Amino acid sequence: MKYALAFFLLGLAAIAQSTASTPKPASASQSAAVDQENTNKAKALIQQMIEALGGQAYMNIQDVTQEGRTYAFHHGEPEGAGVLFWRFYKYPDAERLELTKKRDVIEIFRDSEGFETTYKGTRQQDPKVLSDYLRRRHFSLDWVLRHWLNEPGIALFYEGATVAAQKETQQVTIMNSHNEGVTLYIESNSHLPVKKTFSWRDPTDRERNVEDEVYDNYRPVDGIPTPLSVTRFYNGDMSNQRFLHSVSYNKGLSDSLFQANISVDANKPPSK
Repeated sequence: MKYALAFFLLGLAAIAQSTASTPKPASASQSAAVDQENTNKAKALIQQMIEALGGQAYMNIQDVTQEGRTYAFHHGEPEGAGVLFWRFYKYPDAERLELTKKRDVIEIFRDSEGFETTYKGTRQQDPKVLSDYLRRRHFSLDWVLRHWLNEPGIALFYEGATVAAQKETQQVTIMNSHNEGVTLYIESNSHLPVKKTFSWRDPTDRERNVEDEVYDNYRPVDGIPTPLSVTRFYNGDMSNQRFLHSVSYNKGLSDSLFQANISVDANKPPSK
């Protein structure tokens, strides 16, 4: 009996020691505090990035005029020698692209509409081209910072230090209330955005696609650091590069630049 009692007491002591050494799960309040700390860090990094881009001067840009050369790629391989372009953008959602040396191919996007003008006339934009454009605009850096951050239900996540485009960066993800997300890679020293990535599910084949955009060769324009090189990737393959020769802001672009009068039957195949 004496030995049985001794073993029983030793068992209680072992259980007590084991319980004491087992980490207690974090309480709901502790988890909430960690989540809030993470959100605050993400918010601070995004604010640093906006300030690095020019602060209110950047956020209050009304219109953009660009001239440069654009290169298309298919499965990462270049297609042709590139095309000269002139781009005019008026916030929030009007854009005009003039392509080729003669500027005789014009694409206009406004709100949710798209138009293409060639020597054959003006027609509604091809639905696939329009869909791709509207998706890129919705996930663009300017749109995310100007619109998403002001929406209810936005969530911010700091995801640590990483390397992107051969630069040391801090990774931040912004999620909206529709469960759409954009991940930003912010350079650790300059606080300028280096890369942006987002994914979307194709409604036809239900496959998930990933699109990246890399910003490089920043130069100050009217007090606003501006990337003169922008490269897009689609599912890991380079899909487009743009090199800017000149950029200007707030020129007071006229609304007439973004008008289009359809003169070609929309049922005809688009011009090549």
